[in-house]
Amino acid sequence: MLNSLSGRFLILTVIFVMLAEVLIFVPSVARFREDYLLDRLERAQIASLALLADDMLSEGLERELLDNAGVYNVVLRRDSMRQLVLSSPIPGEVDHSFDLRDAGAWELMRDAMMRLLTDDAVIIRVIGAPSRDAGQEIEVTMDTADLRMAMVDYGLRVLVLSAVISVITAAMLFVAVRSLMVHPIKGVIGHMRRYAEAPEDARRIITPTARVRELREAEVALQALETQLTQSLRQKERLAQLGGAVARVSHDLRNILTSAQLFTDRIEMSEDPAVKRMAPKLVNSISRAVSLCENTLAFGRAEEPAPVLTLFNLSNLAGEVLEAERLAIGEDDISLSEDIPASLMVRGDPEQIYRALSNLVRNARQAIAATGRAGEILVAARAEDDAWIIEVADTGPGLPPKAQEHLFQPFQGGVRKGGSGLGLAIVAELIRGHGGTLTLARSDERGSCFVIRLPMGGMS
Repeated sequence: MLNSLSGRFLILTVIFVMLAEVLIFVPSVARFREDYLLDRLERAQIASLALLADDMLSEGLERELLDNAGVYNVVLRRDSMRQLVLSSPIPGEVDHSFDLRDAGAWELMRDAMMRLLTDDAVIIRVIGAPSRDAGQEIEVTMDTADLRMAMVDYGLRVLVLSAVISVITAAMLFVAVRSLMVHPIKGVIGHMRRYAEAPEDARRIITPTARVRELREAEVALQALETQLTQSLRQKERLAQLGGAVARVSHDLRNILTSAQLFTDRIEMSEDPAVKRMAPKLVNSISRAVSLCENTLAFGRAEEPAPVLTLFNLSNLAGEVLEAERLAIGEDDISLSEDIPASLMVRGDPEQIYRALSNLVRNARQAIAATGRAGEILVAARAEDDAWIIEVADTGPGLPPKAQEHLFQPFQGGVRKGGSGLGLAIVAELIRGHGGTLTLARSDERGSCFVIRLPMGGMS
């Protein structure tokens, strides 16, 4: 109950209403004290007027007038003269004097709180202006015991009334909050749970019904989110089914093409000039088809295993990559070089870094070879404060803008005719497994440059 929204709102409402009543309580008690003292002054003035009307009042009647007024004596100032009109023995010395004629609000509240918090009864002198201009000043002496009892009684009644008002107000707000906010929120939560059970079911998408603007905006946003999620799940399901079908087709097609490769080996030995001229093209076409099937099957398998991190010499690894690519260059005029410090040690998985560099260098070689012109490929590396930077740069034709938009997305970033668009996607996945990043630093008519950044964090 207390941990719920409505429960906490109920408690806060009671607290805030009580605080408001406390702020009202102090001036209310001060006002009550002022009215009490003014009432005593008015009674004393009436008693003094009775004595002035009949100068021969008995001592008993005079005491009765003072008792009814609740004071010990009365002093009037009339015609610039002070006159002790009524008097009786005062049981002690006057402790304090209060002039109500020019007392401010803060002064009245301060005096009222001091009197309310003080248990001891004292004698005070109260000065005020007579009602209806019956003189310049009236002064009475009185005990504070009755005053404090009356203030306590009034204060308790105010507090009880405040508590009742707080409870009634809190209950009304509690009911209002539950009906206007809590119930709609619980409805949204219940809907979200039902939707989570079968997010592919479009019938479970929420329909906004809230009348409160903020809740309706939340329902509209949730509706848009669920609609988009349902569509995405349906699309992913279709893609998964399509991917399974493509994988099965690629597997069977790879077997067929592998057999075809065996036949082309014999065709190449034919002495027929036409066969000799067409055989290399057939072999290349079949090789590209086999490569596409293998890449598709490799990408369709589970994600790459976590890298086994070790310290290895990057210069030696890059040399192996470049040496393997030199064998594939053939008659193309492409030079391969490296600019890596011989002592540079890098922390990573050597096998996965080899695959990443091999893919990048192979892509660069194939891009240059497709132009029919000479070109260069450079693998450079350096160590910075918190990372190792590996760059693979080439002097090829650069990447077209459309290819750069989907560069690291599988089946979309391919540039070379017959390519699958999986090479860079695989490289990016391998580098992400190391906690690093693969970015295209530049690509224009002067060539392209890919940058691998491997963080040094976690070195022992």
